[in-house]
Amino acid sequence: MGRHKKGRCVKRNKQVNTNEKEDLINAPHSFVIHRGLPGGHIVELTKDFRKVMEPFTAVSLKARRRNTIKDFVSVSGVLHVSHMCIFTRTELGMYLKLCRVPRGPTLSFKITSFSLARDVVSALKKQLVSEEAFKSSPLIILNNFSGEGMQMKLMASMFQNMFPTINLTKVNLSTIRRCVCLNYNVTSKLIDFRHYAIKVVPAGLSRGVKKIVQAKIPNLSRCEDFSEFLTKETMSESEAEDDPTNQVTLPQNLSSRGNNAQSVSAIRLFELGPRITMQLMKVEDGLLDGEVLFHELVHKTDEEKLRIQKRRELRRKLKEKKQMEAEKNRQDKDIKKEQDKERSLKGMQKRKENDVLMQKLAKEANEENNVEDDDVQYYREEVGQEPDKDLFSRSSGKKRPLNYAPRYKSKKTKISKDK
Repeated sequence: MGRHKKGRCVKRNKQVNTNEKEDLINAPHSFVIHRGLPGGHIVELTKDFRKVMEPFTAVSLKARRRNTIKDFVSVSGVLHVSHMCIFTRTELGMYLKLCRVPRGPTLSFKITSFSLARDVVSALKKQLVSEEAFKSSPLIILNNFSGEGMQMKLMASMFQNMFPTINLTKVNLSTIRRCVCLNYNVTSKLIDFRHYAIKVVPAGLSRGVKKIVQAKIPNLSRCEDFSEFLTKETMSESEAEDDPTNQVTLPQNLSSRGNNAQSVSAIRLFELGPRITMQLMKVEDGLLDGEVLFHELVHKTDEEKLRIQKRRELRRKLKEKKQMEAEKNRQDKDIKKEQDKERSLKGMQKRKENDVLMQKLAKEANEENNVEDDDVQYYREEVGQEPDKDLFSRSSGKKRPLNYAPRYKSKKTKISKDK
């Protein structure tokens, strides 16, 4: 079997940092991927949703076609991933699946309409897009999710657990820069998903004083005196839209200028996108598989549910049986492999012993030849002449080789010679 060769795009996995903070480990992390048919702006929508889930999401995740859901689940434990958001596109439309890793449940939503972030921002007259806002997780706001039914509680729990929880006594208000609003329409059963940037400005100040407080350079071209700039009462459109319900008393100092503790400030929202309108279609017990707990279009009787449950139980037992057989076959192969290894080691040891024995016999034969040569040399030195050819020869006592066989001439040859 050939050796598997790694491609150029496959890199070595870096060593996982074991010195991570506890808050970072406990925070819910997510994977946002897309599947199904290409086109339909599904790639752009996936990237926009990743921006919403920042910073606890894989922003530069490279999901290839050959990657399966099991591949993402296998690395979710190491990367502390708790949720998976999957955008899928079929011939019938676009869907969003929210999965709790690794065992479910799974919520399937049908996307009825959506707008990309670039379209939402370009349509606004005043825009507020800052990279600093994406360094902290957004605040989740749910509306009308208190209805009856298991699916309503499950939806609310899923959306809340996708974002980190906040401690009201210890939270730093300067880190809350974004919010995600989800509104459930009881009559149409549609969910409106909105993403906003939060801006806090001091209230109760004139426009000129507010610019000075916020360290902005004022325009004095239309004023004869600086006092006229301070006393001139001008109001912008955003200030006119502010009402007392948008104003709050800050419990602590904020990083922005003019927002001090115990001062009154106005809360303003700037939409960042994307806009998504979706409807819950199905709730599954497992991860993209399992018992269907809720379905918007299909309703089954108790007998059908019992029949489906028995069929699923039978399929589960069959799967466990196959797994046990595969495990047994693997163990048998390991045992056979160990036996072959021991047999091979014994053969190598026996071969090594034979080599040592042959070396010993060859050494003894060389020593006998050396003794014969010493006797011939001694005779020359003492007698002064060459010894007879057969004097020190051991040919008389030499054994014949095993493959020795006397050669006899055939009878036909003897008769021909006699003739």
